Amino acid sequence: MSEQIQSCPRIPRTRPVRSNAGLVLPLAVTVILLNFATPTTAHPQSPFEPMDVFQLEYAADPQISPDGSRVVYVRTSMDIMKDRKRSELWIVGSDGSGHRRLATGSSPRWSPDGTRLAYTASGQIHLRWMDTGETATLTQVTESPSGLRWSPDGRHIAFNMLVPYAPPSLAAPPRPPAGAEWAAPPIMEDRFKSRQDGVGYLDFGYSHIFVVPVEGGTPRQVTSGDFQHSSAAVWTPDGNHLVFSSNRSEGWERDHRNSELYMASVLTREIRALTDRSGPDHSPAVSPDGRRIAFVGYADRTRTYQVSRLQVLNIDGSGARVVTGGLDRSVSNPVWAADGSGIFFQFDDEGNSKVAFTTLDGDVTVLAGDLGGTSYGRPYGGGSFSVANDGTFALNQTRPDMPGEVAVGRRGDGGARTITALNEDLLAGRTLGAVEEIWWESSFDGRPIHGWIVKPPDFDPNRRYPFILEIHGGPISNYGDRFSAEIQLMAAAGYVVLYANPRGSTSYGEEFGDLLYHNYPGEDYDDLISGVDAVIERGYVDENNLFVTGGSAGGIMTAWIVGKTDRFRAAVSQKPVVNWISKTLTADNWYGYYFSRYEGLPWEDPEPYWRFSPISLAGNVTTPTLLITGEEDLRTPLSESYQMFHALKMRGIDTAVIRLPGASHDMSRRPSQLMAKVANIVAWFEKYRVKPAAS
Repeated sequence: MSEQIQSCPRIPRTRPVRSNAGLVLPLAVTVILLNFATPTTAHPQSPFEPMDVFQLEYAADPQISPDGSRVVYVRTSMDIMKDRKRSELWIVGSDGSGHRRLATGSSPRWSPDGTRLAYTASGQIHLRWMDTGETATLTQVTESPSGLRWSPDGRHIAFNMLVPYAPPSLAAPPRPPAGAEWAAPPIMEDRFKSRQDGVGYLDFGYSHIFVVPVEGGTPRQVTSGDFQHSSAAVWTPDGNHLVFSSNRSEGWERDHRNSELYMASVLTREIRALTDRSGPDHSPAVSPDGRRIAFVGYADRTRTYQVSRLQVLNIDGSGARVVTGGLDRSVSNPVWAADGSGIFFQFDDEGNSKVAFTTLDGDVTVLAGDLGGTSYGRPYGGGSFSVANDGTFALNQTRPDMPGEVAVGRRGDGGARTITALNEDLLAGRTLGAVEEIWWESSFDGRPIHGWIVKPPDFDPNRRYPFILEIHGGPISNYGDRFSAEIQLMAAAGYVVLYANPRGSTSYGEEFGDLLYHNYPGEDYDDLISGVDAVIERGYVDENNLFVTGGSAGGIMTAWIVGKTDRFRAAVSQKPVVNWISKTLTADNWYGYYFSRYEGLPWEDPEPYWRFSPISLAGNVTTPTLLITGEEDLRTPLSESYQMFHALKMRGIDTAVIRLPGASHDMSRRPSQLMAKVANIVAWFEKYRVKPAAS
């Protein structure tokens, strides 16, 4: 039986337990033990080990064939010799049979008739004929294509690609004599956004939409102008138009939160706007009859968090209305049912990502949960799904004992069945830390706060364990009941770990997520400290050995916590922001904090920027604090860590900085760096851990 959702009112104090089949069972308690068991085996068991990170694999971007019989997905594994992730395309029958490798590549997309597969590899679009296995390289382009979309008749593929332009220059550089070894010429920068974390300095150019014939030929540019067309375009059923998202208004660079839906003629390249409001309108999906467009967005009220709702408008842009008005959750990835009866989509609910279906009247049915599995480091959401013509759908799923696997379900059948077991060989010999769901009330206002406790693999309730509070980033994000290599490694080191979703976290509704408006860090501190107390009440935590860590926004909160309390023995602040003025003017997303996070611009009113900066509390810190940041982090630059390090060093507080060479904000891109990061966190805590007196 599927779970029906008519609306999502404020979270009640008494929580339901949802069975795997979607049944809602009332249970008037605040702590729920979830038994996530690893596969049964006769082999000796051992805890999850650092080198096991290289053995992990996960499934992403599952694409089900039009007839629902097969799924092609991206299988990611770790190359231990190159210390990199490696992605390949694999295919599996919807019943789990015929699991095999297809090719090296990503972004697989089936042709409408299911006879061919388009994908990208080595910066080009490739085709594979599924009956013979023959392949062809479709493009010879100099920039990498993305966002592949087949035309309804299967004769063309639309895609996005950068169109470069010459960098600005004030003066021609001097010309060196032949054979001279001069410095590289200067580079002038005049763009609003010039850098991106994980990429570096951006190429000079604009992303445009192209169409290429699958029989071969030269890609033809459909869009024009000095605008970024970042959303993958979708075809109208007649194949004459493409619908996409962009901001083509004057001054679009400074209006970074806004985007509209547009329609472009493939033949004439004429473009007209379909929406016109302040706020992001994106992710278009055209109905099978070509009469309506589903999309995601909201009217911007300049808040820290606003729920993105599923909406529908007529093909001419008229009659826009909200479909999921009764669902107080942000939605994404709309996909029309083949018969036009409704729309599939995904959303996060209380730390669990789900696939759902809604009628055009807004009656929502949850089809499957546990969506995700592409964040193997920490238990973040994510994942995607695709739908066949008969309503069969494929998704990637994760649970605390299972990194991302492929699952298949069918609307009306209830739930989804996992059809791959990429990590069974590894996890069959490992005992993972058990995960316990917990709710508690915030000491600030009594709000229910949601979290998860991870226990050491050899957990004994009669012992007292050292404790780690691990805080998520964002802060507009969420943790959930998902696999996490980092937290499992901490538990395997003998620690009880608590991770949670304090106020400001997504998946609990707009009001809860927006509590950080002009107030971050704020009472999320009280939410987290109340969680620490709630776990201590269980009786198995050593109160003399409390530790705290977190990354990004979690690193910010860690640095804030040690300025507010001395109850933690040691702290590790990972990739933090400690000074909101310097962050707001230097980070790659520097423009994202004015007004929505803080009132006004930092030079107009610096007081709130400083008041919410952890560095303002540096004079209170007595906790030994380690800082860890990637050398190439552009989101929370290394200079932020050094500000706190210098402040604590000046005061004589035990502190240190660890730089990860070559690492950006995502410090798990290279498996060895994830392992090294966790090893250093645990080593710092062990350095300050109070050991039991020898008998």
